[in-house]
Amino acid sequence: MHMLEKVRVSARLPLDQGARADLAGTARSSNQSIPVYEREFWTSRQRQANALHEVSYRACFKPQLPAYFINHLTREGDVVYDPFSGRGTTALEAALLGRSVIANDVNPLSAILIRPRLEIPCIADIDKRLRSIKFPAGASCNIDLSMFFHDHTLQEILGLRSYLNRRWREGREDAVDRWIRMVATNRLTGHSPGFFSVYSLPPNQAVSPEDQLRINEKLGQKPAYRNIRALIFRKSMQLQGQLSAADRWHLHAASQSSVFLQSMASATPAIDSDSVHLTVTSPPFLDVVQYARDNWLRCWFNGLDAGAIGQRITMSRTLEEWSEEMSQVMAELYRVTRRGGWLAFEVGEVRGGTVNLEETIAPLGVAAGFKCTAILINSQQFTKTANIWGVDNNRRGTNSNRIVLFRKA
Repeated sequence: MHMLEKVRVSARLPLDQGARADLAGTARSSNQSIPVYEREFWTSRQRQANALHEVSYRACFKPQLPAYFINHLTREGDVVYDPFSGRGTTALEAALLGRSVIANDVNPLSAILIRPRLEIPCIADIDKRLRSIKFPAGASCNIDLSMFFHDHTLQEILGLRSYLNRRWREGREDAVDRWIRMVATNRLTGHSPGFFSVYSLPPNQAVSPEDQLRINEKLGQKPAYRNIRALIFRKSMQLQGQLSAADRWHLHAASQSSVFLQSMASATPAIDSDSVHLTVTSPPFLDVVQYARDNWLRCWFNGLDAGAIGQRITMSRTLEEWSEEMSQVMAELYRVTRRGGWLAFEVGEVRGGTVNLEETIAPLGVAAGFKCTAILINSQQFTKTANIWGVDNNRRGTNSNRIVLFRKA
């Protein structure tokens, strides 16, 4: 398979009125060249998005990315899909914009993070449920978590964990339980008093107990008591604080028709052929992020096997392995996409910018049957989270959003 020639252009990508016709024309103009557009198509300022998105997860893109394509390439009621859902950025943004949602991820944590934010229980019901849950003293823990949590905090966490998992086993878990589970999962560890733990790394990466002991020793700290009921309620207020009546209506409508899958992205028989209007997704980038390792504590809280989950997540070590996996994914995405539908496939630049994955994914999409209409490179400045890790813009890590845009003719 030969590499398609990329043609860099300075004009603005025509994703406003008439986008479908314009891009279809671009795709027909040449089978050998792909125009590349580079500018800031959407802002990188996270706080401009709805606060409901503020749930941490490793390697997630900002809501402005899927919003850009959802707004320009779909209408209300259209089906928007993400085969690598993660924290559910695409699914949630699609729901807020009145679209139907399909979300898939082999990691069951994904549905735990997404579904409650579509169901949106009433704050008063969350408060009532939190007050009703009993935290019996003397609960035992099968792993040592004393380096993260105060003894009394850990007792509360164990009590909540027991309550939620019992409700799930008995088939009695409801929308309020699922919301509390989602918020607690995201409040386990972090770097402020708003989390259950002593000061640790940002919440999208749980360090090992050994590393946390080193952090505690270096900072001369020990876990202080945290009232988990109060922290869950406060975070719930923050997450729902910007929701309008229209937002709640759209979310409720989406929750009634939404589909949550835990399949491999290359095999999703539950999705009808020719049914998806737009897919916006970002797959695991080679072995850049270790999802199972980063989420071991979240898995423990939810009674999940982090090791088994890690074996299912695509973590290819070589470009050849990744290409083989993505070739199968592209074939499946072509099957589920309707005629005239779109695929926005985000790939970062990895390994110090030496690997630009759009050069791999573009011909794979074409081989699957798609027309590759454009490559968008969204230039951005890193936020404070990236700077914590010492990552400078255009120097290390995933430095830009690089989206390969396909259409099913």
